[in-house]
Amino acid sequence: MCRWAAYIGQPIFLEDIVSRPGHSLVHQSVSAMRGHTPVNGDGFGLCWYGEREEPGLYRDTMPAWSDPNLKSLVGQVKSGLFMAHVRASTGTATSRNNCHPFAVGRWSFMHNGQFGGYTDWRRSAEMIIPDAFYAHRKGATDSEALFLIALGHGLDRDPKGAMNRAVAEMEALARARGTLPHVRVTAAFSDGNRLYALRYASDDAAPTLFHRWSDTRGGRAVVSEPLEPDECDWLEVPQGSFCVFEGDAVSMTPFAPAVAAVA
Repeated sequence: MCRWAAYIGQPIFLEDIVSRPGHSLVHQSVSAMRGHTPVNGDGFGLCWYGEREEPGLYRDTMPAWSDPNLKSLVGQVKSGLFMAHVRASTGTATSRNNCHPFAVGRWSFMHNGQFGGYTDWRRSAEMIIPDAFYAHRKGATDSEALFLIALGHGLDRDPKGAMNRAVAEMEALARARGTLPHVRVTAAFSDGNRLYALRYASDDAAPTLFHRWSDTRGGRAVVSEPLEPDECDWLEVPQGSFCVFEGDAVSMTPFAPAVAAVA
């Protein structure tokens, strides 16, 4: 599965999260320590918020460790809210359209995890995507489908409720037509003002998720794995949690989708 990192706070260079720390996201793309796949080389992506409402987006199929353009970009761009992702495919092709984060309007989204047997019920999942958002379907991943389904459920109005309903619908399909594990997911998404994250699984093995406030940076990192091997003050997000990060404030509430049977 994948690794990702997000940041919200005072503007910093993207490299302060993506490439400079001892166990940065780029380092995790080569040698992840807390994921099922230590190498995450099936592409990478960045999105960042700046002067405009919609985020900037840069994605490519090259491994993060081997792209000089990525090194240059993260060393020059500053942002107070950004997300970055390195991909280990769970079945779909290595293509730019399948690289995270995904963006629609002011919303951005990235995901680590899987919905069991997705290729067997992909068509059913795509039928749930409302017509108003289906035009944004560019790739073939379960992650992008989940994002578009959540947008259709009113992500603008009720981020937690929309994601709850979207995960429940995808989990119902996995239980009816897929394989174990039905759902394992950590996800981050943003409207440019707040950073949201969730950690959930249908078993007891949700992908890892941590967060940490830094007085030095004046902001909070939310990550799949701690960014420095000697930092012991990272806080693990409990499984079955929905998080809202805004400024230095953290709100954490239970996340337990109500899964209905599929006919």
